Amino acid sequence: MWSIGLLVCSILLAGSLAGQEVQLRFDPAGTGAAITLSGNFHDVEGSFAFKRGNVDFHPETGIASGEIVFDATSGKTGDSGRDRKMHKDVIESQTYPEIGFRPVRAEGMLASAGDSTLQVHGLFAIHGAEHEITIPVRMTVQGNNWTAKAAFTVPYAKWGMKNPSKLFLRVDNEVGVQFRAAGSLSR
Repeated sequence: MWSIGLLVCSILLAGSLAGQEVQLRFDPAGTGAAITLSGNFHDVEGSFAFKRGNVDFHPETGIASGEIVFDATSGKTGDSGRDRKMHKDVIESQTYPEIGFRPVRAEGMLASAGDSTLQVHGLFAIHGAEHEITIPVRMTVQGNNWTAKAAFTVPYAKWGMKNPSKLFLRVDNEVGVQFRAAGSLSR
C-alpha cells in the first residue's frame, strides 16, 4: 500500500562505490507512494505522502540501515467517503499513523552512474506489525543525485487488515504500490 517503501530501498550503492559507506538523503518533493486496489467494477487509485527517511548502505557487505516512513493519515483516493472507510476500517490510521520500510540488506550492484536494479530485503511496517519483504528497486545515479522506482504488492488482508468489499462491490486482498524517490547521496 505504500511504499514506503517501502521502499526505497534505493539504498544500495556498489560498483565503484565499494568500500565506502553511502548515505542516501531523500528529497520530500521527489518521494511518494501511489496505490492501486483492483475491484470487480473499477480500480481505485490513491497516494500517500512521504514523512521522513534516510538510508545508510555498505556496498561490501550489502548491509543497509535506516528507514523510509510515510504518513498513513495522508492517504487519499479522491472519494471522501471511501477515504474515511479506508482510514477507519482498513488501515486504522488514527491508531497506526505511520507506514514504513526498514532496509536490512540489498543484493545486486549499483553502478556509480546510470541504471541498476537491486533486490532490497527489509521489514515493511503497517497496521502495528512488521513483515519481511523483498522489493525490486530500479535506481539511477547521476553524480551525487539518485532516483528510484519500485512496484510491489502488499497483501493487506493476509497481514490482518479488513477487506472493504461490500455485497456486489468486491476488491482484491492485495494492493499494488508504486514507489518513487529522489535525493542526494554522500560517501
